Amino acid sequence: MSSLTLTLIQTNLSWENKSENLAMFEKKIQAIQEKTEIIILPEMFSTGFSMKPELLAEDMSGETVTWMKRVAREKRVILTGSVIIKENDNYYNRLIWMLPNGEYGIYDKRHRFAYAGEDQHYAAGNKRLIASVKGWKINLLVCYDLRFPIWARQQSQDQGLEYDLLVYVANWPERRSLPWKTLLQARAIENQSFVVGVNRVGEDGNNIYHSGDSMVISPLGEVMYHKQHDEDVFTITIQKDTLEEVRTKFPFWKDADDFTLLND
Repeated sequence: MSSLTLTLIQTNLSWENKSENLAMFEKKIQAIQEKTEIIILPEMFSTGFSMKPELLAEDMSGETVTWMKRVAREKRVILTGSVIIKENDNYYNRLIWMLPNGEYGIYDKRHRFAYAGEDQHYAAGNKRLIASVKGWKINLLVCYDLRFPIWARQQSQDQGLEYDLLVYVANWPERRSLPWKTLLQARAIENQSFVVGVNRVGEDGNNIYHSGDSMVISPLGEVMYHKQHDEDVFTITIQKDTLEEVRTKFPFWKDADDFTLLND
């Protein structure tokens, strides 16, 4: 059975400063010594969680996406995180799944954080992105999506379940860290999937503190990694046979309700 090696980068971000953030991430990425296959960055990693897309947005040929292409190619890894993108006169909080060969997939954040006004500045996505790597299926979501379990809910397939790993990239404030940690474990347990949450640390430009609390959770809900407050670059290998053992020994997924997810 295959394994998958992931690197999580939990770090502070320079507020609305693309050049500083990209330089910082490149330094951290180039310093990774372990062999890794996927590097996961936080939500809006080049700017912080800004409500100024009219000043910061770029198109898919812009500075940040071009940087992602180059770094993924040079490091020979898959690189992912979300970026402020403008497309067809709309702004999106867009997760980009960048392959080493320059091809990419996208996921536009479905659930916009109205409490901070995100729904006033960004359009909602309506399509999930489930990527495939070495036989692993990976469901890629963004921050506030975590609070809405139906959007992440597994559906049974003829060959089993839709995905094996659920990834959330985030700018999740420390004042709500308990829901963050609890819901990451809940998503793992209910979907019988590995779950990874990558969050930032430090204060943003609105003086909101982020404690990180990036985590890797097993399909049984066990915490395999957790880092609070400090910056960290952490590499971990997860095993497909662990996943298959859990799903075979505890085939709860077979008893799940059938449902149809309707998009706007």
